[in-house]
Formats: sequence, structure tokens, C-alpha cells
Amino acid sequence: MMSAMVSPLAVRRVLLESDPYAGREGGWPQRSRWPARWVHVPDAPAAPFVAAYRLALALDEATTLRLHVSADERYELLVDGERIGRGPDRGDPDHWTFVSYDVDLPAGEHRIAARVWTLGEGAPIAQLTLKHGFLLAAEGRAELDTGTAAWEAAVLPGLGFLPFGVAWGCGLKTDLDGTVYPWGWAEGADELAWSPATVGDRASSRWYANDIPPAHLLVPAILPEQWSEPFDGGRVRLVADYPGEARTHDLPVRAADSIAAEAEQWQALLGGRPLTVPANARRRVLIDLEEYVCGYPELRLAGGLGSVLRVRWLEALLDADGRKGNRDEVEGRFFRTHAHAETGVGDRFTAGGGDHTYTSLWWEAGRFVEVTVDTADEPLTVNGLRIVEDRYPYEDASAFASSDPQLADIQQLGVRTLQMCSHETTMDCPFYEQLQYAGDTRLQLLVTYMISDDDRLARQALLAFGRSRDTRGLTRSRYPSWVRQTIPPFSLWWAAMVHDFAAWRGDLGFVATLMPGVRAVLDAHRAALDENDLLHSLDGWNFSDWVDGWKSGSPPEGDWGVSGVLNFQLAHVAALAAKLEGWLGEDELAARHQRLADRVRAAAEREFWSADRGMYADDPAHEHWSEHTNSLALLSGATHGPAALLQALDTENASRATVYFSHYLFEALGQIGRVDVLRERLELWTGLREQGLRTVVEQPEPTRSDCHAWGAHPIFHLFGTVLGVRPAAPGMAAVTINPQLGGLSWAEGTLRTPHGPLRVRADESGVTADLPAGIVRVDEPSTVSATAGKS
Repeated sequence: MMSAMVSPLAVRRVLLESDPYAGREGGWPQRSRWPARWVHVPDAPAAPFVAAYRLALALDEATTLRLHVSADERYELLVDGERIGRGPDRGDPDHWTFVSYDVDLPAGEHRIAARVWTLGEGAPIAQLTLKHGFLLAAEGRAELDTGTAAWEAAVLPGLGFLPFGVAWGCGLKTDLDGTVYPWGWAEGADELAWSPATVGDRASSRWYANDIPPAHLLVPAILPEQWSEPFDGGRVRLVADYPGEARTHDLPVRAADSIAAEAEQWQALLGGRPLTVPANARRRVLIDLEEYVCGYPELRLAGGLGSVLRVRWLEALLDADGRKGNRDEVEGRFFRTHAHAETGVGDRFTAGGGDHTYTSLWWEAGRFVEVTVDTADEPLTVNGLRIVEDRYPYEDASAFASSDPQLADIQQLGVRTLQMCSHETTMDCPFYEQLQYAGDTRLQLLVTYMISDDDRLARQALLAFGRSRDTRGLTRSRYPSWVRQTIPPFSLWWAAMVHDFAAWRGDLGFVATLMPGVRAVLDAHRAALDENDLLHSLDGWNFSDWVDGWKSGSPPEGDWGVSGVLNFQLAHVAALAAKLEGWLGEDELAARHQRLADRVRAAAEREFWSADRGMYADDPAHEHWSEHTNSLALLSGATHGPAALLQALDTENASRATVYFSHYLFEALGQIGRVDVLRERLELWTGLREQGLRTVVEQPEPTRSDCHAWGAHPIFHLFGTVLGVRPAAPGMAAVTINPQLGGLSWAEGTLRTPHGPLRVRADESGVTADLPAGIVRVDEPSTVSATAGKS
């Protein structure tokens, strides 16, 4: 791909501990007020639309400006025509993020500008909104603030939107018409009719906000800038003529149709060498990125007035029967979405005749990129084509190796999955939804604690779900989200997520701020117990796993009745909450949560235990059985837990855990020393490469999503179960190390801790551990656990 541009500006994203304007002036009614005001474009059309704001300024000497910036819904901030940031980080109106930048500028004339878009009902589901607006406050330079300075505003013509298609959670796609778009607007080189920006309400801090109308209550960003670099790779698999108008869904990919000489030219284009498409030509180009990528497409186009290019994405091509099959195969396959006659999802660009760079307003995701080109009466020169990868800046700082090299491959697949599902929030999947779900996020964060020292995205998720709670006390299943959805089991997993953070990362002061939410979630479940201490399924979608035969992923009796899965889950999480309260010195509350755990576990044992089957049933009628109920029974401390789980593993008609719930099965297997079974269940992961996958799927084939956050959880078990490292005190101040090789002859690894890297090696001769200062080992060093199935 083309090399990255070198920025002539020195720009730093600044993470603040607090709002610089909170509590600085007047009595309590003014303590939330910023000096800056929100501004709006005059006579704005109905959403969706894109507005532009700009301000000219002159500096007598070199200056560092600290800029605090926000917008509703999204902005791109530019200085002297160069984009220096995107935002704001997603939140909700009561916790609306502003982003801070330090910008070093030389003396002279400059322009600060912003491109702000509002999609309304076409926004991504994770994008909340109050009303369109832009905000900039220059700390110490109030004369530059919106609402004070002479900011100009205009609606940007030429920026429209396309339907999102099957990517239903991701929002409208970009339609950029370069024949109309005012190139150079950010530098003042345009002919738009600009107007003074309409001045709106004063900006308000989240802190001390009193007696104000509905407003964006501002909080500082806690996340770093997203990692953004040109993707280096990609292989052109096809360049062919086609009928035109971007209709390719019914055209199979056939090597015989490819124009070999042009394929070489397009491949060279990915390396930075320009090419020219003749006038009145139609070309279809298929690019296999050979990796799963989230990124912005960038095309530098010259001439070719009126040429139309579509850049569309897919996770996998489909065969004639609509199956994905081996993702590496393209011959005879179709570039279309499953169960739809659609040609992928993506953006459209119309060449304006000059030499300009075209890109989308939001990143796209997938492995395969199809570019269709319909030139008009002029040849089109493509001076550049690249994908600028965009994601949260997670890098794998861990290491794992063993006598089974496939386990290291699982880690590689899992890390890529984690990266592709981590942005301004955690995400379930980047292609379809881009939503932060609590059940997915819990597993995703456990992986991050193993591989990274960065827990800021974890804090964002913990805060977001805590803020989402309804009047019952339950969190929303996914947040931020303007479409309301409640999955009561995910509320419990959020409470478990708080426990995980305390155990693996510490910061009990932060954890204490989340505990009112944890208590509310448990109280909502406590209120649903009957006179026999059994939990009756709460209103909502009681999703537990994508199991064949379960209605929409809810276990038997999960919709309205009494479910073994949900009762044992409550007992398990209540016990984790009791441990949390104990760490915080809340002994009375710890005892209360433990009583709840004991009551529900005892009631569930009475209701669901079958002496005849030697298992816990899913339902009171003892007609349904699963690994799920018996895994959670074991994790909750049920009397027959170990034997019941082993029986469930050997019972033919017991429902099997799929990708998501396998985490809890693996946890249970680790507790009873059956890592040999855990390794057998990893066959789904070890077979992914053979299917051409580069990330972990949502569920066993036929899967909807090829990249799903929860599928990375085996990484956690490589360190936490195989190497056996577990916190014994908050923040890993104390740990136990009890490796279980499960048939491996050796395993070793380095995981991240709040105190530095922790190294463990285990083989048949024993265990060695290198602990950083600040961590003590509280278990007795011993030989490796002799798990069943050991070779």
C-alpha cells in the first residue's frame, strides 16, 4: 500500500483527569458552565447531512494551542487542511466526551476547521445523539472559542449517504460526489456561501450540572487516539470487465475472466504505482487482503470527471448455495452477502476531475474488497489506493509456547480478533453490528488482561454498562445503543466483569464507584425469587448461547419459567459479588450476597438434580440437559458439580457449549483438572486456519460473523488454566500458580500484570515462576497437576 503521510503539524491527544472548566466560576448554578458555546449550521436540513465549521486566525509567534473539541454526532478536526483527529469517543448525552489536543503552530495565518455529520435514524446503533452541534474551546484563548470567535458554517454539498445493507448496526455508508464537493473548503479555497455559525447553549460539564435544560454533559476522553496505519498487504485476485452500475452479485469470480496485464497493474497500484483506467470502461477488481482488516479506504483520483467507483467489503465470498466454505477460495464464488442478493457493503465515490483523495466517514471491515470502476468520457488516473487500518492500540505484549504449536496459533487468531473488535468501545463484531455487549465484553476484557497493560477500554466498558441501568437495576445488554435491549444474564456478567477488573487489575477506588450498580443488578434478581428461592426468568432476552434447539439462544424455560442455567448463573455471580464486597471491606454486604448465592444454589440443587441421570437438568420437568447448566452448577459450588459435568460431557443428548459459552465450560473443566477435555474442545479453534479464517467465528458453521470478540477467550485459558495463573488478591498482589498441561509435555508463557510481566514454565519436572516485585505466590510450589489424558 502507499506509504503513510508525514504530518507537518505536531499534535498530541491529551488525556485529562478532569474537566478544565468545571467549578471555576461563580456559585453553584454556574459551576458546570464552559466559556464556549455549542454552534450550529444555519438552516440545517433534516438528517442525514454533513456540516463544515472553520475559523481563520493569525499568530504573532509560535504557539501551542490546547483545544477541547466535541460534536454531535461525529467530527473530523482539521488544522490548515490536515486532519488531526476524529471524535468524540462514543458515550451518551449525560456523559458526552470531549477530546483534548495540544497543537504546535508556527507564527502566521492558520485555519481550524471541522467536518461534522449527523445521521439521525441512519446513525450506527451505538451512536447516540441529542442534536447536531460543534464545540471547540481553546484553553487560555477564549477569543477562539465557538460562540465567541467568528466561526463560519455551511452544509457540505456532495457528501451523501447510501443504505447500510446487511451491516445493520453500522450506520449509513458514504457517498462522496467529487463533482460537487467543495475541495479546499478547510483552507478557505472554495466558493461556498458561508454564514456565521448559529450560537447555541453554553457547554456544560458533567460535574456540578444544575438547573440546565437537556444538554450534552461533558466528560473528558479517557481513551488514547485510535491506532491508524496503512495496511501493508493485499492480493489482486481478479480484474475483469463487467456490465456496469456496480451490479456484480450474480457474476461468479472466474480466473478465465481476469485481464492478466491489468491485474498486474492493480497489484502494482497497491504498492504505490499509479494506473489509468480508459474512458467509457467498466472494471471489476477483487482484492483479497489475506487478513481481516478494519480500515478507511483511501483513493487518490485524478481526471476521469464523472467516473464512479464503489468500494465494498465482505468477510467471505459465497458459493452458489450461499455457503462460505473455505475463505481462501474465490474461484466460482460470488461477492454477495449471505441470504441476500447484495454486492457487499461499502461506499461510493464520484471523481470530480481534479487530483483529490477520497475516503469514507467511518471505517469498514472484512477480508475481501471489491472495487468497481465505471469511467465516463475521460480516462481516470488512480494515483493511490490503500486501506488505512483503524483500531484500538492493543498490541500483544504476552508470549505463549508449548509442545503443541497449534495453541500459539490460537493465540495469534485470538489477538487479531480482539484487535478487530476493539475501537472506541469493545465490539461484538466489526462487520454487522459494532455494538458493545456485556456478555461478549467480559470475555474480551479477560483476554486483554493477559496480553496488555492498557485497561482504559475496560474502564470505558465498565462505566458504560453501569450508566445504562434501568429502573429495575438491570444494565442494558449493549451500550451505548439507541435501540434498547435487555439481556438479564448479561447484567450478571457485567457484575462478574467488575469482579474480574478488581482481581486482575485492582484500583479498588474505581471499583467502589461501580458497586451501587452491582448491588442493583443483584437486587433485581433477588426480587424475582419465589417462595422456594428459585429465580423466575426476568423480562427480556435471556440469551445464554447459540445452541441448536434453543429458542433464539435462550435455554429451556429461559423465556418465562425457571431455568437451571439462569439459577446457577445467579448463584455463581452472587458469590463473586460477595468476594468483591469483602475486598472493599463491606462485610455486611458480602454476607448478604453470599446468603443469596447459598439460597439460590441450594434451591437449584433441589429443583434440577436428577439422581437417575447423575446431572442437573435445564428445566424443572427434567426433560432437557446441557453442558451449560452443569458447568454453572460446578462454578457455583453445587454438591454434585464435578460428577454432573463429567456426566453431561458423556451424555449424547446434552446440549453442547458453542464458541461463546465454551469459556464457562473451560472454567469448569479447569476446576476439576480436565484440561485434556478443554484441549479437545479447542479443535474448533485449531481448525479455523484450514477453513481460510484469520479471526475467530461467532459460532460453529454456518456462522454469521467471521470475526467475533467472544471467540478470543481461549487466550485467557492458555495463561489462566493451562499455566494456571490466578489472582488470589485484588490487582494480582497475590497469585496462585497451578499449571495443568492436559497432555502437553511442556508449556511456558509471559502474561501482563499491574506489576510487570509474570513468567511461568511448566513441564514434567515441575514449575518455575518469575514474579515481578509486588506479587507474592500464595500456593505451595508443586509438580504439574497430573490431569487426566496426560500423554
